[in-house]
Amino acid sequence: MMRIAVIGSNMVDLTAYIDRMPAPGETLEAPDFALGCGGKGANQAVAAAKYDADVWMVTKVGSDIFADNTIANFKACGVNTTYVRKTEGSSGVAPIFVDRSGQNSILIIKGANNRLLPRDIDEAEADLKKCGMILLQLEIPLETVYYAIDFGQKHGIPVLLNPAPATKDLSIEKVCACDFFVPNETELAILTGMPAETVEEIERAAETLLARGLKNVIVTMGGRGSLWMTDGETYRLEAYKVAAVDTSGAGDAFIGCFAGCYVRHGDVRAAMQTASAFAALSVTAKGTQMSYPAKDAVETFIASHAPLSFDTRS
Repeated sequence: MMRIAVIGSNMVDLTAYIDRMPAPGETLEAPDFALGCGGKGANQAVAAAKYDADVWMVTKVGSDIFADNTIANFKACGVNTTYVRKTEGSSGVAPIFVDRSGQNSILIIKGANNRLLPRDIDEAEADLKKCGMILLQLEIPLETVYYAIDFGQKHGIPVLLNPAPATKDLSIEKVCACDFFVPNETELAILTGMPAETVEEIERAAETLLARGLKNVIVTMGGRGSLWMTDGETYRLEAYKVAAVDTSGAGDAFIGCFAGCYVRHGDVRAAMQTASAFAALSVTAKGTQMSYPAKDAVETFIASHAPLSFDTRS
C-alpha cells in the first residue's frame, strides 16, 4: 500500500446548526450543536484513511484539553500519529455555522498549527521519503508549505496543494512545483482576482493559473461537480445528486479520497469519480470527519448509481 503524508492542520470543530445568523446585538437560539475533530489537513488525512490509504500525519496540537482527544481520534481513524506533536498554547479551533440548506460558514483560530515549522518536516524526513504523495493546505505557516513543496520535489514525491484558506500572500510561482493544485471556486476567485461564479468563469480563472506554470488544476464546485484542467485539456465531472444535510468538510473529503485512489493507480479521472462519490456521501450526514463513509459504503453507493461521465474538451 502506497503511503500518503499529510503535512497540515488539525482543528476542533465547534459546529452550530442555525436557521440564520443573528443581527448585531441579537441573540438567537440555535437548533443543534456538535463538537468534533476537524481542520483541513486532519480531514483530508481521515478521508484518505477511511478509503484504506496508509496515512501519516505531520501536525501540532496544543497543551489543552483538546490535544489528547485529537490524537486519539487520528488513531481511531487509522492515521499514523508518530509526528503528531504537542506544543505550548491552544490547539486550533474552528467555529462553524451550518444553515438549513446545509451550507456552511467557517472561522479558524490556528493555535498550535502556527507552530508547525520546516524543522518538523526535517525530523520526519526518513518516513516522509517513503511516501507516494504529500498533501498540503494553508492552515499552517506559508514557509512550512513552501518547504514541504521543495521537499517533495527534492525526493520525487508528488505534491497536492489545497490552497485553503485562500490568501493573496501565496506565491503562485513558489507552488508551481506542485503536481496538483485543488481550490474550490471561492478560493480560485481570491487567488486569481477573477470572477468564478459560472463554470465558464471558473475555466477562465483556472486557465490563468495554468498559464503561470501550474501543471494540474482541479476545482471542486460543490453540487456542480469538479473540473480538471491540464495542458490544453478540460475535464468536467458532474456531481452525484444527494440531499445535503451538512457540507462541512466536503472538499476535504474529495481531496483525501482522491489522493488515496491516485496513489494506487495514477488515474486522475478514475480518482475524481470515486472522490465525487465519497464527498457526496459525506454531505448526507451531520459533522465533518464523523460523516466520512467507509470504503465499502462508497463502493455500494457507486454500484447503485449511474456512472458519472466527463465532459471533455481539448
